[in-house]
Amino acid sequence: MPLVVGAILAVAVGLMGTGVGLDRDRSFYPTITIVVASYYVLFAVMGAPTQTLVLETLIGVAFVLAALIGFRSSLWLVAGALAAHGLFDLVHDRVISNTGMPVVWPPFCFAYDVVAAGYLAWLLKRGHVPGRPKAELPHQAG
Repeated sequence: MPLVVGAILAVAVGLMGTGVGLDRDRSFYPTITIVVASYYVLFAVMGAPTQTLVLETLIGVAFVLAALIGFRSSLWLVAGALAAHGLFDLVHDRVISNTGMPVVWPPFCFAYDVVAAGYLAWLLKRGHVPGRPKAELPHQAG
């Protein structure tokens, strides 16, 4: 059930973002990536040892950096970061013991991340979302 709910939620958020125009702003999917990366840190705060909190934070920072770099360069990097986070969800409990994490979280988050990454890739391929930022106009003295 967590896989189904995660996938449905990713499609719903993606369609809502497209429907109301939130995804026309290049920051929409990087922001989603940053939020997704923060949940394991939240779960560590809720019930895991400090060592787990530090480890989850370090890993989260890597995904945040990927989102920020992707925002500044190419949203394809953001799609890749979302997909990579989905793969991380598959192995998370074998790599990190986070006692604050709900049991249903890894499969839910995996489905959300992979479907959201696929939806973003589809938008990028169609040209609906600009993959790269617009070139800045040179500053004119005056």
